[in-house]
Amino acid sequence: MSESTMKSQGSLARIGLALAIAASVSACATGTNPRDPLEGYNRAMFKFNDTVDQVALKPAATAYKTVTPSFVQTGVGNFFGNLSDVWSAVNNLLQGKGEAGLQDVVRVSMNSTFGILGLIDIASQAGIPKHNEDFGQTLGWYGVQPGPYLMLPLLGPSTVRDTVALPLDITGDPWRYKDPVSVRNIGTVTRVVDKRAALLDATNLMEAAALDRYEFIRDGFLQARESKVFDGDTSRRDRKVPKNDTSDYEPEYDATPQAAPAEEPPATAAAVVAPADLVTSGSNTVASEARPQE
Repeated sequence: MSESTMKSQGSLARIGLALAIAASVSACATGTNPRDPLEGYNRAMFKFNDTVDQVALKPAATAYKTVTPSFVQTGVGNFFGNLSDVWSAVNNLLQGKGEAGLQDVVRVSMNSTFGILGLIDIASQAGIPKHNEDFGQTLGWYGVQPGPYLMLPLLGPSTVRDTVALPLDITGDPWRYKDPVSVRNIGTVTRVVDKRAALLDATNLMEAAALDRYEFIRDGFLQARESKVFDGDTSRRDRKVPKNDTSDYEPEYDATPQAAPAEEPPATAAAVVAPADLVTSGSNTVASEARPQE
């Protein structure tokens, strides 16, 4: 890829991110939820993202799921999941979680070789767990507060902390550097459509069940992100000093008792079907690395 193309893509990504932050900061703080002071802006952006999904992404995903053999869909998911393990390894090591980081390295090595470039998830079959870590979680691990909830255009649910971390998450995606650009673009579109196809049943259920889908998605996303930051151990949230950190630390939210991990799947499912996943793949955004998609 030429230097000019790389600079152009980087500039567009930065401009988009800057516009999202500027719009959020300038929006009126009309929300009554302390975690969502920009609710007026966020609801408008949620409606926009939902329209894009209903008009373009969901129909494409439905067609893809109908005509594509299930083993092909599995292979596509495994391939991009293997790429995401690279950035997960980096963030696990940054968080001082050496065992998890080494597991991610072993996963990439096994799946990239014996798994035919990641098309077959040999590592999971061998009992090596998969992790999903990004730089926003790394910042949270060291006590950086999430800040207000933020609905980004096309990219979906986020927080101020995760939005600040987003450029590094984009940079850490190996697919971003795939040449030629035409192959990268095709792969990016396939990646997003495949991920959306995997969520069709869940989102259909959510659309039928949720009275206020915005609140359902927001609350589920925030709870799921908190759980991911603390690896499911939400009791760490209430400690003054988090693991691997010596700075003063206040809980992200109030210290009311939380549901046991076994009771968390409903909220996690809410986050899974959030627009963020409808237009992203892992921590890497659709609009970040290729034109016109990702």
